[in-house]
Amino acid sequence: MNIDRRTYRIELMILLYQDDLYQSENIPFEPQFVNEEVEKSYQEIKEKLSAIDQAIEEQLVNYTLNRLSYPDRAIIRVATFELMFTEIPKEIIINEAIEITKIYTTLDDEKQRKFNHRLIDQIASAVRG
Repeated sequence: MNIDRRTYRIELMILLYQDDLYQSENIPFEPQFVNEEVEKSYQEIKEKLSAIDQAIEEQLVNYTLNRLSYPDRAIIRVATFELMFTEIPKEIIINEAIEITKIYTTLDDEKQRKFNHRLIDQIASAVRG
């Protein structure tokens, strides 16, 4: 079953969101995958989560990763994973992350989109130059 890239990213974001939320409550998480590509990427993100989170933390100023909402943290982790470990152009990664933020953000204004955009752009500059 093939899925488009946005659906792929949303599925990854949802899995990371669920995993993060379950861990916060010390509940075992058993992911359900829509296809093999999502499963493979999810497993790769989990293996590289320490490096991904470090790249994010390095770009946060007066903020910590744990202060981000669960959905925003998941969106930024997917984008950072793609920036660090794929050849997808950074403009596409950033645009997709912002479009997904528009769907799943918890704020009604532009603040969260601007925050995520700025943060992902900084991460892109740090990991890709």
